[in-house]
Amino acid sequence: MFKLNEIKELIQLLDETSVQEVEIENEGSRLVIRKPGKAETVYVQAPTAAPVMQQASQPAAAPQAAPTAPAATAAPEVDPTLHTIASPMVGTFYRSPSPEAGSFTGVGEKVTHKSVVCIIEAMKLMNELEAEVNGTIVEVLAENGQLVEYGQPLFLVKPE
Repeated sequence: MFKLNEIKELIQLLDETSVQEVEIENEGSRLVIRKPGKAETVYVQAPTAAPVMQQASQPAAAPQAAPTAPAATAAPEVDPTLHTIASPMVGTFYRSPSPEAGSFTGVGEKVTHKSVVCIIEAMKLMNELEAEVNGTIVEVLAENGQLVEYGQPLFLVKPE
C-alpha cells in the first residue's frame, strides 16, 4: 500500500523532472500520476476495492493541492450560530458514494447527527463523515473531487 507522504513525495519529484507520467504497482495496489498536458486522470486501485477514477477539472487541480489549500481554508467570517463540519484528515472530498449516485446531502436539506454528509478518501480508504449535529445544511464549502486538508471547513449547518 502507498502511504500519503510517499504519494506527495512522488508528485513533488514528478513536478521537478521532465517525466510526464509515473505508474507504480506495489502489493497489489496500483498508482498512476500524470502531469497536466496528458490525459488528466488519476487512477488509484486498491486490491480489495473497485478502481477510483477522478477526472481533473483544471489541469493542475489533482496533483497540486498546496496552492488551492490556503484559499479554501481562508474562509470569510462565518456566522457564529452555524456549526462547521470540518475535514478530520487530509484526503479527497466526495459528495456521493459513487459517481452515478446522488449527493449524500445538499443545501437546504435536513441532517441528523448520524447522517453521512460526504466521504473523505485517504490512502485508498473511504471514510464516511457524519454531520455531528441535527440541523439544516446552509452551505457546501468544498467541490466534489477536491483535495482537502485537515481541519478544512466542508459544510455549514444551522443547528436545530
